[in-house]
Amino acid sequence: MMKQRFVILFLIPFLACRAGSVAVKIVDNFNKPSTQFGVLELNKACSKAGIKSNNHTYNKVIVITSNGDVPAQGYHIQAGTNDTIAIIAGGPVGAMYGLFDLAEQLSMNASLDAVQPKTERAYLQKRGIKFNIPLDARTPSYDDTGDAAQKNIAQMWEWDFWKQFIDQMALNRYNVLSLWNPHPFPSMLKLDLYPDVALDNVCVTTLKPVGKENEWAEPQMVSRNVLENLKVVKTMSIAQKTAFWQRVMQYANDLGIDIYYITWNVCPNAAANAVEPYYRTYMQPVWAEKPGKYGITNQMDNPKTVAYLRESVKQFLLTFPLVKGIGVTAGEHMMDTAGMYTREQWIWETYGQGILDAKKIDPQRHVNFIHRVWNADMNRIMKYWKAYPDTFEVSFKYAKARLYSTPDLHFADEHIKQMKGYNLKSWWNLRNDDIFVYRWGDPDYVRAFIANFRRDCTAGFYMGSDGYVWGREFTSKHPELSGQPEVNKHWFNFMLWGRLAYNNTLNNDFFIHKLNTHFPQVNGGELFNAWQCASKIVPKVNCFHWQDWDYQWSVEVCLDERTGFNTVLQFMDNPTLAGSNMLNPSSYARSLANGSVQNKITPWQVADSLNIFADKALAMVPALKHKRNSAELANLIDDIEAQAYLGKYYAVKIEAATELALLKASKDEQHREKAVLKLKKGIEFWTKYTEISEQNYKPQMLARTKELDWRMWLEAVKNDVAMAQNMRVE
Repeated sequence: MMKQRFVILFLIPFLACRAGSVAVKIVDNFNKPSTQFGVLELNKACSKAGIKSNNHTYNKVIVITSNGDVPAQGYHIQAGTNDTIAIIAGGPVGAMYGLFDLAEQLSMNASLDAVQPKTERAYLQKRGIKFNIPLDARTPSYDDTGDAAQKNIAQMWEWDFWKQFIDQMALNRYNVLSLWNPHPFPSMLKLDLYPDVALDNVCVTTLKPVGKENEWAEPQMVSRNVLENLKVVKTMSIAQKTAFWQRVMQYANDLGIDIYYITWNVCPNAAANAVEPYYRTYMQPVWAEKPGKYGITNQMDNPKTVAYLRESVKQFLLTFPLVKGIGVTAGEHMMDTAGMYTREQWIWETYGQGILDAKKIDPQRHVNFIHRVWNADMNRIMKYWKAYPDTFEVSFKYAKARLYSTPDLHFADEHIKQMKGYNLKSWWNLRNDDIFVYRWGDPDYVRAFIANFRRDCTAGFYMGSDGYVWGREFTSKHPELSGQPEVNKHWFNFMLWGRLAYNNTLNNDFFIHKLNTHFPQVNGGELFNAWQCASKIVPKVNCFHWQDWDYQWSVEVCLDERTGFNTVLQFMDNPTLAGSNMLNPSSYARSLANGSVQNKITPWQVADSLNIFADKALAMVPALKHKRNSAELANLIDDIEAQAYLGKYYAVKIEAATELALLKASKDEQHREKAVLKLKKGIEFWTKYTEISEQNYKPQMLARTKELDWRMWLEAVKNDVAMAQNMRVE
């Protein structure tokens, strides 16, 4: 039987729109920070509905209570004809989600009488954010040679930022925050055995990244030129830093969000001697360095480094008891074998033994462990971790670096076979290294993507980037939008992944309602349709012009780190996504010659799809523009229009590349003429794309693919014409 113990916390009076005066009593049997936060959200919804106060009487009761038969993250809303609405949850987090639901229904319907009964259960149990966190120039994230990292180092130490970020995570039903840093320990705590490693203050470098490969050493590492050009941006003692992160972790825990720290190795950074910047001399300077503090180096076979890492892990866990888990990467700075250690043994001797050391002091401590399979062998991993006493899981780059490509990906198939032999579950690392600037929103894509996870072997997911820091936005030219958290700017996108991972059956009408609530000045359905059409462009381009990793491709500016702007000639031969059934232009020309085009997706069809998406979006933009009366809505409509013109540009570029491939195959010069005409049209589309983008955004340096500067690359767009005109046919 369900037991109910009513504890009256406070009264929230309100008036349902056009329904007379109604006052409501809230009865919270949990009385936890999570449910208190949920009640605050309900109160906000009441205020937005124009609710007035009546503190003396009430005629409706909202009861929040528990039932052990309901899953911890689940809830029932019971709403009948009587004057009681019940939220029955399996735990305080489920109750908080139920309160969010009630507030959401009120914001959409403006009346408690319209509340619908429902039952909710978490579709995926763990729904997370991957946040590459640049703590300091001396303890950088994966690659801080972009403006996003440099502009956000100081923000990582601002309470207001983290409160807003965590609030949005909870509202969107995320319950995991994974913080990724190669070596966070010197910026977070003082070690008893290594006190001089600890770093007071928060520093940035005064160097400005200019886009050279490894200009500040290999990613994850700290170079000497950075350390020789430091600037303090926030004065804090190491004790204050520790207290700051304890506060952040407590707040996240209060809202049902687990904290994980995930590292790369071997990267002691500020604890070791700095390395020199270098170019294509992979890893060698790292191994040549002299020892740093306490004899610590970047070398895998250094026993002093092993002892230091082991102690760091132990004291980190004891200092931050709310850390739910630790994850590791057997990274690019490890040898397969060095001295007495293999990669996997080194991870066990440092992180594994460090965790066990902490558990000896705190036997009740449970530490979830995530071992990424990047640069590691599953069988050797399990040689050391099969007897780990707590939860042990692995992690895999589910979409490589191309989250926005297709929902139907199969990169993890072999990984799933391997881990099932050990009865393991995997975290899916969802790498968005595609879309940084423009607002994106296609719930059909997200719904299908999440539905394709093999739930029987899924531990959870964390979504984020390696080439971007999702802190505060820093490129907006609009004072009202400048400096807002990225989770606020991209609220719809973050909401899609969180909400559909919690409830994968939410339909498009729900998201249209959300748009109507957020932008009441426009028709939500019209905005939704235009936005969804524009959002189909980047995935289609990525599937056609496929590149696995972050540094290889920036779709927003047609760029990669190695060769710069991707030309029309590169579009002829660049591979398509394996399994996509798409033909690139050169393959199409060969297939056409031998009659094997049937049942394949041709470049013409890809270009046609891009034009359809773009033209539909552009057709809807003028009506939306007439109603834009806020900076956010105006910027969103411009983002839709910009993405549409980007789609038009890629469509003609694909067509031109196809004409050039046919020219090579047939020697018919008419194909060259058609290609040139299309590329000239492409200049018009890129120019329009540039003009719209420059109205709203400043250029930026990307950590992995260099300059995101639309006008800078206009000359390269024009040069495609000359390439087509001068291409030799042999």
